[in-house]
Amino acid sequence: PSPGNVFFVETSEQTNPSYLFSCSVESAARTHPGSSVVVLMKGLAKGNASLPKHWAFSLLSCFPNVQIQPLDLPELFSGTPLAQWYLQPQWRQEPYFLPVLSDACRIVLMWKFGGIYLDTDFIVLKNLQNLTNALRIQGDNVLNGAFLSFKPKHKFMELCMQDFVQNCNGWVWGHQGPELLTRVFKKWCSLRSIRSSTSCKGMNTLPCEAFYPLRQQDWKKYFEVVTSSEL
Repeated sequence: PSPGNVFFVETSEQTNPSYLFSCSVESAARTHPGSSVVVLMKGLAKGNASLPKHWAFSLLSCFPNVQIQPLDLPELFSGTPLAQWYLQPQWRQEPYFLPVLSDACRIVLMWKFGGIYLDTDFIVLKNLQNLTNALRIQGDNVLNGAFLSFKPKHKFMELCMQDFVQNCNGWVWGHQGPELLTRVFKKWCSLRSIRSSTSCKGMNTLPCEAFYPLRQQDWKKYFEVVTSSEL
């Protein structure tokens, strides 16, 4: 992959994308016509040139900038601190092994290739390429990895990979994801807490409002009739 890509990752064996998954990829493709939108799926057979027959693949194949590729985990993690971690069998018995695997993939992708990582429930309304070395604040004193935007080989992502292995605990929800990003960012900026947008040492944290028009708990408002003045 080349710098400036938009990445989505499916770490389960599923090869039947949902409507939300497909809309997420499509929205990224439409808003980033000059970028490759790379969908990496663990369930796709490596070396098989043809995709499974599914309406979502037919739809997404209409976009020339969408690439749907197998997620080769040994290859992805090679040359990083996570290569040895991935070979250890015990973490696969942990209750959150799929989210933890997703956490691992996103930080390695950002370190190796840079670009933008998005969770598969994002509906993208505008181009995100103006955001660099950035992530968002999830709540009081916690960062979130649903959106990441980094230049390749960024030192912050290198530190995230090191922390991932050194402090690995897949038995605690979020320990390898939001909590990891928060730990590393606090050290990076010498902070005790993260309560508002912060820029330090070339890194930027952005508030929820920068990404979501409404808070999660106000989701029903998306289905209400509103006037243009209320928007």
